[in-house]
Amino acid sequence: MEPQDITKMTYTQAITELEEIVKKMQSPECSIDNLSQYTARSLELLKVCKAKLTATDEELKKVLNEMSDDKSIQN
Repeated sequence: MEPQDITKMTYTQAITELEEIVKKMQSPECSIDNLSQYTARSLELLKVCKAKLTATDEELKKVLNEMSDDKSIQN
């Protein structure tokens, strides 16, 4: 499987590729020469996941704050 452009990945795509990399790394056929490549790609994918999770967390906090503000106005 050809690595996807990291900037256009969804969270699900990144997680799926990470799972594939883990399987490859756990395989007895995995060569030591590929470990560095797998590790580097995994780090890129983890950064994508972290950024997306952080963005989602911030959006949720904003929505919750707006809901809280709406309740205080109504009371």
